[in-house]
Amino acid sequence: MRKLPPLVELRAFEAAARCRSFKLAATELGVTPTAVSHQIKLLEAYCGQPLFRRQPRPITLTWAGEQLFPVVRDGFTSFAEAINVVRAGGATGRLRITTTNAFAARWLVPRLPQWRKAHARLKLEIVASDEVLSLKNGEADISIRYVRSIPTDGLSFELTRDRFHVVAAPKLVGKRKRPFSPAELARFPLIEAGWRSNDAEAPTWQQWEAAARKHHKHVPDLSGLVSLNFREELHAIEAAISGQGIAICSDVLVAPELATGALVRLTDVTMPGCRFYIVHRASHPKMSSIKAFVAWAMSAR
Repeated sequence: MRKLPPLVELRAFEAAARCRSFKLAATELGVTPTAVSHQIKLLEAYCGQPLFRRQPRPITLTWAGEQLFPVVRDGFTSFAEAINVVRAGGATGRLRITTTNAFAARWLVPRLPQWRKAHARLKLEIVASDEVLSLKNGEADISIRYVRSIPTDGLSFELTRDRFHVVAAPKLVGKRKRPFSPAELARFPLIEAGWRSNDAEAPTWQQWEAAARKHHKHVPDLSGLVSLNFREELHAIEAAISGQGIAICSDVLVAPELATGALVRLTDVTMPGCRFYIVHRASHPKMSSIKAFVAWAMSAR
């Protein structure tokens, strides 16, 4: 017979690790802090090593605790979701998806009605952040990363890739049948999104100038003419759509506007972007739900 770990002690450990406090865990579980401390000591004896650093406060997880916590937490989540499946008589649960602010707003959120139609009982929690959340530590179930190389912290599937184009709203630049020259672009307000300073391949106006010089003899200092600079790529896109200036935008993120004519490409000079990868842990208690999301995302491209 398979020997099960001490479930009561695991429950106390999960609550204390999540709350970072024996006292808060005790309140949640309806027991005393002394009882929580005792249960965790029993689990540590069972594991053969400490799971918490108790000093200095607040408590923190040891290496062993960090390995155990996401597995235990996901296990309890899976128990609850499995019970809900049985009670509801159908597929249910919740997936935590993290991706960049711009991709969440411009690609993922507009497609969520399709997701709900196909998987009504499987709920999504969207965490939009330009910071990379840890899959190993259980900060997310699935990450949609915007990177130049294949992620190595889980199973990866290429969702799509983009290129950057110089675009503007027709109400700003008017209707035109031929591409603008670099010098003609200088007559309009220019918009730039903030990129990491250590990213030498970022699609900035300075990088666009270098690409344009391969095709045009005269390219003015457009980077010095930028009048609107946004930290968030999403805000730069919105400014371009509203006619506030010319911007360099990802064709994936502004695909709807390019299709409707709300934005138009102004030049033939483009720059390569990155790839969007769906990433998740190789062994995950929500694997069936993760596979459903991956299959749906691939079909929604």
